[in-house]
Amino acid sequence: MDTLSTDTHIDALDAAGKALLDAAAAAGTDAEVPTCPDWRIRDLLRHTTAVHRWATGLVAERRTTYHEGFEEPDLDGEALLAYTREGHTRLVETLRAAPEDLECWTFLPAPSPRAFWARRQAHETIVHRADAESALTAGPGPVGPAVAADGIDELLRGFHARDRSRVRTEEPRVLRVRTTDTGDVWTVRLSPAAPATETGAEGPADCELSGPADHLYLALWNRLPHDALTVTGDAALARLWRENSAVV
Repeated sequence: MDTLSTDTHIDALDAAGKALLDAAAAAGTDAEVPTCPDWRIRDLLRHTTAVHRWATGLVAERRTTYHEGFEEPDLDGEALLAYTREGHTRLVETLRAAPEDLECWTFLPAPSPRAFWARRQAHETIVHRADAESALTAGPGPVGPAVAADGIDELLRGFHARDRSRVRTEEPRVLRVRTTDTGDVWTVRLSPAAPATETGAEGPADCELSGPADHLYLALWNRLPHDALTVTGDAALARLWRENSAVV
């Protein structure tokens, strides 16, 4: 698949944060978040701004070891919206200003720390944008196909390559993920170990999930139901993903 530039990720982060705030303001901070049943919009904003400020600190202060995150603010209403907007703006500005040779702590493979944090915060914010939009009648809006495919790649080859992934099977199984618009394909080999994912691989698969990149992206992050996708083969593997893929 094509690799997105760091500037593209920062642009996506910028746009997603603004859209998230627009949706949150329209819904109101007391609105329920259907994609996160235990949350209201205020919980979503408190979480998102804490993550944004944590990432900003790591990049701005060039911390090379893990640093505890920011505490969630005890704010609500307009004050919380303003605080979240300020944190998002600072993150975007910090990433744009960061040097290419930035050194700081990361937790997934990436070409550079700056590239890592731009990509990670773009997808963090796009997914939470979908959460905020789920509180509106229209529901989550579309995600650009190239950005969505990039997010699928981060999820499959980044997060679920870690030992922390709970997507496991007793016997070897193969799950294929295929975008119908960008032409990207991932083959996820499941076993008692962490999933191993290859790009562009073909061959037999026990189950295939296919659909437009943004539908796949949001469904794999459990923000859309799997009936938004085409599931062929053993549907039990699709259920396994839905029930065990939450990132921890």
